[in-house]
Amino acid sequence: MLAPERRTRTDLIVAAVLAVAVVVAASVVWLRSDARGTTSITWDGPVTVPAAATTVPATLGEVWRAASAATTRPLVVGGTVATADGGSVVGRDPETGAQRWIYERNMPLCAATAAWQTVVAVYRDRRGCSQVTQLNAGTGARGAQRSSDADDAVVLVDAGTHLISTGDTRLEMWRSDLVRTVEYGRVDAPVNPNAQPRTGCTLLSAAASNNRLAVVENCPGEDADRLTLLDPVPDDNQKPEEFASSVLADAAQDPTGSPAPGTRVIAVAGDRTALYLPPGSGAGPRIEVFGEAGQTVAEYPLPRPATDAATVPAETRDGIVTWWTGESTIGLGTTDLAPRWTVPGTTGWGDSMAGALLLPVDDALAVVDPASGTVQGRIPVDREEAGPVAVAVAGSTVLEQRGDEVVALR
Repeated sequence: MLAPERRTRTDLIVAAVLAVAVVVAASVVWLRSDARGTTSITWDGPVTVPAAATTVPATLGEVWRAASAATTRPLVVGGTVATADGGSVVGRDPETGAQRWIYERNMPLCAATAAWQTVVAVYRDRRGCSQVTQLNAGTGARGAQRSSDADDAVVLVDAGTHLISTGDTRLEMWRSDLVRTVEYGRVDAPVNPNAQPRTGCTLLSAAASNNRLAVVENCPGEDADRLTLLDPVPDDNQKPEEFASSVLADAAQDPTGSPAPGTRVIAVAGDRTALYLPPGSGAGPRIEVFGEAGQTVAEYPLPRPATDAATVPAETRDGIVTWWTGESTIGLGTTDLAPRWTVPGTTGWGDSMAGALLLPVDDALAVVDPASGTVQGRIPVDREEAGPVAVAVAGSTVLEQRGDEVVALR
């Protein structure tokens, strides 16, 4: 028969020290963890999707407004409008602006957007805009999350099946579960050396279709901007697969010989890519359409150059593809990306409502026929703020992003 185990005073002291060490370690992990700095209050009440408007209103007045510096246009997802400001993303009732849910972190937001019928929020930490969280639009519950190296500022572009995050030196594409499909540009600690086709380039603009990712970049030693066409779903997300890449021979140059600013991706449809090219080399401002091998297939002159405000690729609303040049809105063909019509004097990005296109103009919303571009009427809007306006529609509520605020009108 074994003798009963005896615990000495030394055993008890060692056990106590180990217990304290475990508590201290757990406390350090908690103090340093993302969870400690996160507040998530979800919503379990009803969420009704507003019925689509059947007519365009004759008048509009403000019903609510909220701060949303981290968005570029109002985020309407189902029966929710999401705003993003500081470190908080808030899901709101579209009609009243009342808060339903909130997701908040103790770090600043870089950007937030709507994709895949969810809200995607990107936060900045010591690695740049690297902390990404997907939120259920109806409840605010956390979904997929990811973290990776990123630039200090990023632009999010919804490419349908994928979301593009682009900084000055680095680009990533994510699918709906936030798994990365493409890593392009700067890689601080490459697992696969020489996997990137070029180094040291500045990324200027990007957009994508289901089978093409188009990037405009400026690379050291090259006398003009470069267009690169990539596979959005390569076999290895760390090894970009190029369909074509070439320097834009007619890109504009400034007097020092450096590429002039302004070249950007307008839209990608199938294997076609439309670029805006600023004046230069004897040519005026124009839209140039490139084919699957990067060859020019069409060119369309523009009466005026685009402005620096035209930083966002063309957007598709109810099958209508429009691009804002900073001074006017151009309707594009959905497959050939050819300009169909132009509405001058617009002040931002529009949205569809009751079969019409609402485009912001000075002190009003222009009601436009999406097929012809004919202005059919004006809805007066009292705006004190100057600057670009981005419009989104939620049922009978019209929302405008004005600077750092979202304003609801009805």
